[in-house]
Amino acid sequence: MNLEFLDQMNRKVQIDFPPKRIVSLVPSQTELLFDLGLSKQLVGITKFCIHPEEVYRSKRRVGGTKTISLDVVKELQPDLIIANKEENQQEQIEELMQLYPVWISDISTFTEAMEMISLLGSITDKQSASLLLRQEIDLAWSKLKPRKKERIIYLIWQDPIMVAGLETFIDNILHLAGFQNLIKQTRYPEMTLDDLQSLAPDRLFLSSEPYPFKEKHLKAFQRQLPHTKVQLVDGELFSWYGSRLKCVPPYLNSL
Repeated sequence: MNLEFLDQMNRKVQIDFPPKRIVSLVPSQTELLFDLGLSKQLVGITKFCIHPEEVYRSKRRVGGTKTISLDVVKELQPDLIIANKEENQQEQIEELMQLYPVWISDISTFTEAMEMISLLGSITDKQSASLLLRQEIDLAWSKLKPRKKERIIYLIWQDPIMVAGLETFIDNILHLAGFQNLIKQTRYPEMTLDDLQSLAPDRLFLSSEPYPFKEKHLKAFQRQLPHTKVQLVDGELFSWYGSRLKCVPPYLNSL
């Protein structure tokens, strides 16, 4: 039957409920759909949807998150496409909207991520599974240990240097973890090495994604910032806003 749902852009989306052929254009939400028990319904993913491995190996890939092959999507004949405001390219999504129901998430906080889990459960007829997952995430976050407030900068790119600023999901996770983000610009501003040295953070986090920072980068930044603790961190645990959220508190406690 045809039902109407609101997405996180406050758009009305007509869905043939429950959907039987889903294309996911968002890595963290692909993993979430699998964990909600929707592996059979998931027919298409992006090349960046690497978790879980069995989905990555077995499902048709429709290109990158910003380089979607519309022809491949058409071949898959989806009755629902899951997209994201930030991770996907607006013009491509608007083109897909002309052909298929497209449900779009818009997430910059933990609260919005938890809302998205419930909403995806509703539109896929997996309400019980999404409720259970939310309870598991809440339990994990109840065990987050308080920490001394440390001044921090989180790098997402190397050349040019780009950092996570305000109004990002990463910033919200840093705040919940007890860190003070020194970046006061919004989104992902560019910075220079001189900027980093002037701010003199207690810690400098080098993320594993989207830029794959390695040990050589850590050593180079450590030489330039001798009084800062420079660390490589798992970018997925700071930026993936699906079922992986239940893995975040133990990781934060270990840092």
